[in-house]
Amino acid sequence: MKRIIFVCMCVVTALLFSSCGVSRTVPITGRKQNLLVDDAQILSLSNQQYQEYMKTAKASSDAANTQMVRRVGQRLATAVETYLANNGMAEEVRTFSWEFNLVNDKSVNAFCMPGGKIVVYEGLLPVTKDEASLAIVLGHEIAHAVAKHSAESMSSQIRQQYGLQIAGGIANMAGVSSGIQQLGTMAASAGLRLYSSGFSRKQESEADHLGLIFAAMAGYDPGVAVAFWQRMSAATGGGSSSLLSDHPSDASRIKNIQAWLPEAMNYYKAIGQSVSSSAPAVRQQTRPTSTMPTIHISSKKK
Repeated sequence: MKRIIFVCMCVVTALLFSSCGVSRTVPITGRKQNLLVDDAQILSLSNQQYQEYMKTAKASSDAANTQMVRRVGQRLATAVETYLANNGMAEEVRTFSWEFNLVNDKSVNAFCMPGGKIVVYEGLLPVTKDEASLAIVLGHEIAHAVAKHSAESMSSQIRQQYGLQIAGGIANMAGVSSGIQQLGTMAASAGLRLYSSGFSRKQESEADHLGLIFAAMAGYDPGVAVAFWQRMSAATGGGSSSLLSDHPSDASRIKNIQAWLPEAMNYYKAIGQSVSSSAPAVRQQTRPTSTMPTIHISSKKK
């Protein structure tokens, strides 16, 4: 009898995940994902949390730096959307509604909500120092949105919760449909941590990889990434910022970035333009950059 119950529970689990899961491939890296939360769910939660956060946050009073963050961010967003549209992923573009804000907070940090709502803290700018390094950070944050890391993390939490329920004997054959209906509620519970909790080490490493390439696509020299992350580690003591909290060790990060640089440089050279990595200090960078050209680059994993 126990064996029959166990088999039934396994069937329930298989039916639940196969009926809810949506498979997708992360652009550029080619990593496969199975998501239990759809775009409508995650974007609704994201927008709600973002609005709540912005009600309590204090916008930066530095007009020049605020404009710089928006300028660099929009340049990256345009490059990423162009790449996705040119490589058969136009549907992905429709999920983004980009917004870039600089807030009065001395923390050395930044975050991106699903759908493209990005917040940079003023305390990060003395570490970035120039626009190219800021592009590395914003590319990293945009990568979390493009790779749907929040939906992936939420899906993992949902699987864990259902696994605990099934292991405890709560699930039964009649509970499959009701369990599917509860996905939204469980997603909402996980969603309370959309911008406050770190991603997995695998996701953070993937964001490093994609962010490097996104910066290159937008015409920013990806070669500044090594020096930036070294400064970041020194400024935060190697992990006090959520940008670093779940990442590989500093040595591993630098090694990975150095390995990815030749790939990123291919994108950088392909668009035939650059933004100097030795640009003036952030408060002096007020001139708009040139328009991002259309790019046509294969989406195959290098």
